[in-house]
Amino acid sequence: MTTVAVAVSSCSKIFNHGKSNEVHALDEIDLAVEDGEFITLIGPSGCGKSTLLRLIAALTDPTAGRVEVNGKSAEQARLDQDYGMAFQRAGLFDWRTVSKNIELPLELMGWSRVDRVRRAGEMLELVKLPEFGGHHPSELSGGMQQRVAIARSLAFSPSLLLMDEPFGALDEMTREHMQDELIRIWAETNTTVVFVTHSIPEAAYLSSRVVVMSPRPGRIASVIDVDLGNRGDHTREDPAFFEKVTEIREALRAVEST
Repeated sequence: MTTVAVAVSSCSKIFNHGKSNEVHALDEIDLAVEDGEFITLIGPSGCGKSTLLRLIAALTDPTAGRVEVNGKSAEQARLDQDYGMAFQRAGLFDWRTVSKNIELPLELMGWSRVDRVRRAGEMLELVKLPEFGGHHPSELSGGMQQRVAIARSLAFSPSLLLMDEPFGALDEMTREHMQDELIRIWAETNTTVVFVTHSIPEAAYLSSRVVVMSPRPGRIASVIDVDLGNRGDHTREDPAFFEKVTEIREALRAVEST
């Protein structure tokens, strides 16, 4: 029996409601994300992808509808620290070492120093940076910084990882490497992932399902199942991968033409 990790029910979001600068960002969103899934949100710029992610994170409230995470309100899930977040910028503190950056959420949660150090070491092993714990972020490449950011977001073992274009600023080869690393980490941790991207190949490569959104006000136009087996370099040369890329592209063209 599958467990629903995220349930978005009839959610709409209007910014500056009733004012002259009102923006209707999302309209009647219904989405269920099963435990352990990798869901990608894709759509035209301004369609509300990041807003939907923020609703799931309880960083903003819906104007209408309800969001539940792990069977509880999104607000309670935030208080219970059920999720981690990673953004386009790594957001690391350069006055703290890599290990200390990873330890930060644990420190705020009251973990002992011994447990924080141990966990930071485990997370550095997970993202394959065990020798860089004593370095500062400015000494790392962009891709390495993003790996540290992912390690930090997973340090307290959240059941859900929310990612807003985390690889958008990386060059193409580094981006592909980070996609492979994320797939590996997802498989090893069994974390549920909701991921925002503008990249069609990235969506096809990473996802269990791709959620295609319409222009503002954002609605779910279609949901595309992706079954490409174990991902790797061979996947990017597989005709089935190109078929999924084409399917997603055509779905996006359809919503942009309406």
